[in-house]
Amino acid sequence: MMVSAKTQYACIAMLELAARQAEPEPVRIREIAAAHGIPSRFLVQILLQLKAAGLVQSVRGAAGGYRLARPADEITLLDVMTVVDPQLGQPEPEIAQRLPTRRVLHEVWQQVARQQREVLASVTLADLADRLRDVPAGMYYI
Repeated sequence: MMVSAKTQYACIAMLELAARQAEPEPVRIREIAAAHGIPSRFLVQILLQLKAAGLVQSVRGAAGGYRLARPADEITLLDVMTVVDPQLGQPEPEIAQRLPTRRVLHEVWQQVARQQREVLASVTLADLADRLRDVPAGMYYI
């Protein structure tokens, strides 16, 4: 599955917000950007899209930032990914469907796309945050 950098950054940001959902303070863009190597300007644009879709809320002011607009167990990867990539998992429209070989292949591409969307719709941010808690922190050697 090919995932654009923009889609990956959106998922990373949302997972970061989900992992920190219990914290009272909103998460600052620069914290997410610095922790994950995401360009801040790009992350701002992505979070604005997610906000317009009703997935995140912004808090203004010196202590401002972002937080999830709904509980993490109510937001799926499909929700996030289709905001930034509406064509995600959609096979290319086949113009010349008259040819049997193309029609048969196109049917398979559609089946793959449906299964991909089903998997993404079954994984919530809460699921991913739980998995993240189970991953041991990296070890650094000097």
